[in-house]
Amino acid sequence: MSLGPLMIDLEGSAPSAEERELLRHPLVGGVLLFTRNYVEPGQLAALVAEIHAARSPALIVAVDHEGGRVQRFRAGFSALPPARRIGHEFDAEPRAGLTLARQLGWLMAAELRAHGVDISFAPCVDLDLGVSEVIGDRAFHTSPEAVGQLAVAYVHGMRDAGMAATAKHFPGHGAVVADSHLTLPVDRRGLADLAGDLAPYRRLIANGLPAVMVGHLLFPAVDPAPASLSGRWIRDVLRGQLQFQGVVFADDLSMGGAAAAYGDVVTRARQALAAGCDMLPVCNNRASVTELLDHLDVRVQPASSLRLVRLHGRAAPGRAELLASAEWASAGAALTRIAAAPPLTLVAGRNP
Repeated sequence: MSLGPLMIDLEGSAPSAEERELLRHPLVGGVLLFTRNYVEPGQLAALVAEIHAARSPALIVAVDHEGGRVQRFRAGFSALPPARRIGHEFDAEPRAGLTLARQLGWLMAAELRAHGVDISFAPCVDLDLGVSEVIGDRAFHTSPEAVGQLAVAYVHGMRDAGMAATAKHFPGHGAVVADSHLTLPVDRRGLADLAGDLAPYRRLIANGLPAVMVGHLLFPAVDPAPASLSGRWIRDVLRGQLQFQGVVFADDLSMGGAAAAYGDVVTRARQALAAGCDMLPVCNNRASVTELLDHLDVRVQPASSLRLVRLHGRAAPGRAELLASAEWASAGAALTRIAAAPPLTLVAGRNP
């Protein structure tokens, strides 16, 4: 059985009988975990193992685990800082900032891989333009050059730990006030004005970026459809101009930005897949999942399934071995150091 294009969620710390049936549906290809799915490390490892055992090839198990405000698992995991804190270190000393980015990318990924989780939707490569509160300190920096350098270092750290990275939110969420979880943000810039937002993606793609998440963002000067449903953005710009060849995720189709964008959930899913998305998260709305499984009449694309299979995490040390390692101790010391140091102010427009 191939991996399908839908990524669904679970209601609790273990799958119900109904959810075990959902995991075996041919349109399902992954599971996105949330805080409600986590109790303690042993439970998480058992949950992920059960999800993986439900199908062959195994479903992709994902989580949003950037650090700062966006870290789903807390007790038993390192408390990761927001990306902006890494940007502060970069402003103080660029080389040290890049080292920290790679170290914390490794730490985040290594702890998740020790429990079997395949991917974290990270890093966030939006620019911190002082406009978007939902992005804010999730961004590394204001400078496209700085974001690109730090994101590459972070992605290399994730790769060192056996995890494929997913850069988000393409083509860029930093210049809009609206929160796409609630409504559809509109950015009235043309494509030529978005060179800075796209610059980190260019650098990451040149370094073998495995996956991109496309945001529910409307750029009417570029296309009348939101980026997540737009062939212009996904096929022409991302795959064509930027020559990206990895997995394309849409942001969660249950979010307000998607619901405001284009029809019911089945219509939105068809549009996103036709535009070139490989996988569509649909979470926190079981009725939408049921509607899609009953009415989404699409064939699983072999090329998409092959790309998705490549996102499975590589073999990694278990929790006990990881916590005993010198690398984990060193990363913990780095966390302690930056927690004790006062943050600096990001330098607007800095070009290191």
